[in-house]
Order: sequence, then structure tokens, then C-alpha cells
Amino acid sequence: MRVAVYPGTFDPVTNGHIHITERSCTLFDKVIIAVAAENYKCNLFSVEERIFMVRESIQHLGNIEVESFTGLLADFASKKKADAIIRGLRAISDFEYEMQMAAINKHLNKDLETVFLMAEGQYSFLSSSIIKQVALIGGCVQGLVPSIVDEYIGKKYQERLRRTKEVHYGERG
Repeated sequence: MRVAVYPGTFDPVTNGHIHITERSCTLFDKVIIAVAAENYKCNLFSVEERIFMVRESIQHLGNIEVESFTGLLADFASKKKADAIIRGLRAISDFEYEMQMAAINKHLNKDLETVFLMAEGQYSFLSSSIIKQVALIGGCVQGLVPSIVDEYIGKKYQERLRRTKEVHYGERG
């Protein structure tokens, strides 16, 4: 059985992530979406929320699992008996960083390959960071993220706005 791990923060998952996942599922017998529990980013969503949104978004795929991981990706992949790591590339600017990551993962686990999948044009500009920036200032992200993410991100920013008003203006409820 050929197993691949598709790692990321997925904060939040986008339609670009889903498209890479769908393509990965045709290449491997099993794909594990590995949601990074610890990372160096300031996450909007908890790991539990991110896992839930990913699971809701990939229900149509049969050969996939979603779980969180901590520590080194190479160790997680070994534990899962994975043959490959899936990485999506949007633009040439992604390539240098992804090459470094592939090289260190190969150093840590000589049996682990990295498979790069190019984003299709409609997803080449899409990132979780862009989605959060647009949603933060009230922009529409519908069609760029799964519907569950659109719903959750709207609620999350409404909640933040309400708390900010309470702190700054003494407003309640």
C-alpha cells in the first residue's frame, strides 16, 4: 500500500488544499492529512477546529484520514509508514522553501520522498493567510474555501470584533 502524508496548518483549509488532496488520492492508496498542532504561526483556529473543518471538507474522498501531529514531520511519516510527503506549489516563490523542507526530510528519513503538485491557475494565488486577511476586513471568501470554513471564519471574526468592542469601548453583548 502506497501511503502519503499531506502536512500543513490548514488554518483554514482552502479549496486549493482540497484540490491538491483530491489529486493526491488518485496517486496513493491512502493519504493522511496531517494537521500541525504546533507551529510557528499565530493560528486563528484551534487544532480541533482545523481537523473538523478538513474532515467536513473531504467527506467525498474515500482513501483519506485526518489527524494532528506534533514533532518532526519525518518522524510522523515514519510512524505512519508513509512513502511520500505531498506538497502543493502555487508559485516559484514557494519552491525554494519547499526544496529546503524536502531536503531536510530526506536527510531525516532516507526512504521518504516529497511529491510536489502544482496548483491549478484558479488556486495559484490562494493561501490560508490571504483568506484570513480578506475575511478579517469583511471581504467575501465564498468559493475560495469550503462552505464550512466560510461559516466558521465569519463566526470567528464576528466574535473577535465583539470582544474588541467590549475591551475598547466597554460595550456588552
